[in-house]
Amino acid sequence: MKNIAVIGAGTMGNGIAHVFAQTSYKVNLIDVSAEALKKAMATIEKNLDRQLAKQAITEDVKQAALRNITTYSDVKAGVNGVDLVVEAATENVDLKLKIFKDLDEACAPDVILATNTSSISITKIASVTKRPEKVIGMHFMNPVPVMKLVEVIRGYSTNDTVTNKIMHLSKDLGKIPVEVNDYPGFIANRILMPMINEAIYSLYEGVAGVEEIDTVMKLGMAHPMGPLQLADFIGLDVCLSILNVLHQGFGNPKYAPCPLLVNMVQAGHKGVKSGNGFYVYSAGSKDLVVAERFRR
Repeated sequence: MKNIAVIGAGTMGNGIAHVFAQTSYKVNLIDVSAEALKKAMATIEKNLDRQLAKQAITEDVKQAALRNITTYSDVKAGVNGVDLVVEAATENVDLKLKIFKDLDEACAPDVILATNTSSISITKIASVTKRPEKVIGMHFMNPVPVMKLVEVIRGYSTNDTVTNKIMHLSKDLGKIPVEVNDYPGFIANRILMPMINEAIYSLYEGVAGVEEIDTVMKLGMAHPMGPLQLADFIGLDVCLSILNVLHQGFGNPKYAPCPLLVNMVQAGHKGVKSGNGFYVYSAGSKDLVVAERFRR
């Protein structure tokens, strides 16, 4: 597999395209928005420059990576001749089902269809295609060029050949793949999201403040980032969506999203992406400032 299509030019999509292109794969980056594609290419070049400044890559590697990426606004044209499609669109089940139905019709029968979903059932996504055995989860972590883990999720019908190919491909990208089965939240988010939710509940119930909660987990548990800051980084709307998937999938009240999280998302406070969450984010500033609502 040397020709890859990536659907979606957002944060995850441009990161996935970056990693494939830097590893000498030919990448077709596809998004319906020309503006999103332009922004994605600028982000990829900026991140390559960052690697160059740290002497992690050479100028030749940077230029080769940029040459390896071609942008498309038309899905059918973008998936022509590829061996693998990695979908990295918004975490919305209806949107993903539509994309995979369209991909199944547009792609050659032997093309593997992967999704970067963080929580949506691979089996459900595969059910709208005529190739469920070739549908698999390839869950990269953010930021993709930096994080080593790839969660490889087998749907109910995913076959061994496809799984082995994606495991080997992930290693070729310099990642460490971990194979898991298709149950709500997989492994990463099934463990991470209840921790984040409990941290939000601790704030909601007045047990401790934002900085105190994050400090305990950073200094006491050796986490590089506290759970509330991490929630802001992931996106509070994404955290809420994953918790809803867990809650609905298992029917267990321990996964019920904290009312504070629900209110924050409804108010448009989604973390880094909106500039306001548990902390306030200002362009160009690296200082962590607790949001006014949570200051003591």
